[in-house]
Amino acid sequence: MTDPRVMKMLQDERLMKAVMQMMNVPGKVTSFTNEQIEKLAKAMSLATEDEVKDLKRQIRRLEEEVSRLEKERKQA
Repeated sequence: MTDPRVMKMLQDERLMKAVMQMMNVPGKVTSFTNEQIEKLAKAMSLATEDEVKDLKRQIRRLEEEVSRLEKERKQA
C-alpha cells in the first residue's frame, strides 16, 4: 500500500466511485431479488414471507384473546 502508484490510484475519484458502486451491488441484487419474489408471489396469489409472519402474529394474539375470554367465562 505504500507504493506511490497505488496511492495515486486510490486518490482517483473515478476509481473510488467504481469501488463504491461495486460495494453496493450485493445490496441492490438482494433488493431486486426480493422485489421480484414478491411480485411473483402476488401474481400467483401466494402469501409472502412477511405476510405469513404477520398472520402468525395475528393468530397468536387471537389465541391469547380466546384463552383469556375462556378463563373469564369460567370464573363468571
